[in-house]
Formats: sequence, C-alpha cells, structure tokens
Amino acid sequence: MTSGKKPAVLLEHYLKQLKLPTVLREYGKMAEICRTERADYQTFLLRLCEREVADREQRAAERRLKAAKFPVVKTLDTFDFKAQPSINQALMRELLRGEYIDKRENVLFVGNSGTGKTHLATALAFAACRRGNRVRFYTVTGLVTELLERREERQLKRFHRQLEKMHLVVLDELGYVPFSKAGAELLFEVVSRAYERTSLIVTTNLPFENWTEVLGNERLTGALLDRLTHRIHIIEANGESYRLKEAKRRLKRKTPPSLSAEK
Repeated sequence: MTSGKKPAVLLEHYLKQLKLPTVLREYGKMAEICRTERADYQTFLLRLCEREVADREQRAAERRLKAAKFPVVKTLDTFDFKAQPSINQALMRELLRGEYIDKRENVLFVGNSGTGKTHLATALAFAACRRGNRVRFYTVTGLVTELLERREERQLKRFHRQLEKMHLVVLDELGYVPFSKAGAELLFEVVSRAYERTSLIVTTNLPFENWTEVLGNERLTGALLDRLTHRIHIIEANGESYRLKEAKRRLKRKTPPSLSAEK
C-alpha cells in the first residue's frame, strides 16, 4: 500500500464505521468542486454534512411512508373540491399543517359512501408522514381482525406497544361491517389507549346515533364516542358518490342514440 492511498483507505473505513454513506460517496467529488471554487475546508465540510442530512431525511421519509401501509397514496392537490362542495376546504387545509397531531386531537370524516373520505384521510396522513410523524393506516375491519389474531397468539400487549409509538393512526371505513362482542371491545381498547396520546383519523358512513349497529353495545359505544370526540375536528361529506357519478357517465357514453325518430 502506498502512502498516497493510505489516508483515503482509512478515511473510507472511518466513514463506514460512523455510518456516513453520503459523505463516503460524495467526498471525492465535493473535494474537486471545492478545489475548483477555491472554497475553504469549512465550506467543504458544511456541504458534505448538508448532503448527508438531506439524504438521511429522504431515507427516513421513505421508511415512514412504507411503514404507514397506505393502500394508495393520495394528496389534497388531487382532490376535486368542486365535485364535493359540502366538504370544508378551509378546515382541510388547516389540518394539513398537522397541528392537530401536536395537540393530540382527532379527525372524523363522516358521510355517504364514495364521497372521498378515504382520499382526504390518506392525504392528511401522507402529509403527516412527510412532516416527520409516524403513521399507520388500517381499515377498521382489518385492524379488528389483526387484534383478534394477536390476542389468540398472546401478542396483544406487544401490538399495543407498537401502536402507541405512532403519532397518528387512520381507522378507515367504520360502519360497513358489524363486529363481534370481542372485536368491538378490542377496538374500544385501541381508541381508549390512544386518548390524549395518539391522534386518530376515522372515516365512517354512519352518524353517531347509528354506531351501536356495528359496535353492538350502547354503553361501549358511548364510552368510545366520549374518548374519540373529546378533541375532534368533524368534516362532513354529503355529496353524491364519485363512483356512482362515474358509473352514470360510463352508461351515458355507452347508450345508443335514440331510435324514436325512426319510422
């Protein structure tokens, strides 16, 4: 090994030990740039550190997005507010800033099926991911199924600890499938544990007075609503279903011209 190569080998060894992959990858190119610009050593080091931090933030954001397990990534920019004028656009844009998470507040989207509730919930959750929050997305039936399975496997406490590490949990589509007594109780425990610790976003097609239909117990439903609605932002979506509108448009395009004029 020549004396000229030894410093570079040692430097790369230490950069690997320190887990600075971007500095390891970029230091040679950055040295050339700084030499050309006659930049000082502090500028050279600063630029390398900036790139390392930016890459770390990018990798962390990608990990958070993957861990959130969104079925499809949606943003507010792709939502058609004109098609759903009942939705409070000003409140949505305020929530996008994420202050409700800092305050441990909840968000409830309530309204007809197909009005964009899941899109809006996912958009808020995606924004929270980008902001640095730990997020997890569930359909309510999927969550209850997993809770029942974890209970059978005696892994329920571990699962709750995992949920408690989240800043935001999305519970999508409450109201489409009624739960067993055990399932309703397990869902209540999730909401109870999240109370004033973790923000929840819930989407539902049912008004509050009908939640007993899926939870099966008035007392449990009242206790769940008490915790969920203590600090909550409610967004109503009362327009016509997007899917229904699209189906009508497709049918219209396929309908042949009227034959009434023919003899």
